Amino acid sequence: MTELGLKVRYPKKFKVTTDSDHNDAISANKLDRQFTLKAPNKAWTTDITCVWTIEGWLYVAVVIDLFSRQVVGWAIDDHMRTSLCLNALQMAFWRRKSEPGRLQHSDRGSQYASIEYRIHLAIMKMEQT
Repeated sequence: MTELGLKVRYPKKFKVTTDSDHNDAISANKLDRQFTLKAPNKAWTTDITCVWTIEGWLYVAVVIDLFSRQVVGWAIDDHMRTSLCLNALQMAFWRRKSEPGRLQHSDRGSQYASIEYRIHLAIMKMEQT
């Protein structure tokens, strides 16, 4: 390999992006891993991932309907702040016209546990789990 000028590329170490070590309140897990639902728009789940692009790393927040497994809201930005998650949630809310009592499931990351995010859920009459 040296003669050909080739070098080994080692995979990068996995980077943990979920900050579960925060002082914000944690919601009870009401879904309890029961992700099979009988009707659409009863529960949504959320997550953030990072994607390498020509512009560098970008973060994608998605909101997925647990019944249909369709992405109902999304947002892309160069940061992982609460506003990224709120933009995805607001898109889903306006596209699907939220019903009172809808469950919104997420990990225990600081963005989803923040007061700002919880206020928006309360305004939308959604229950966090």
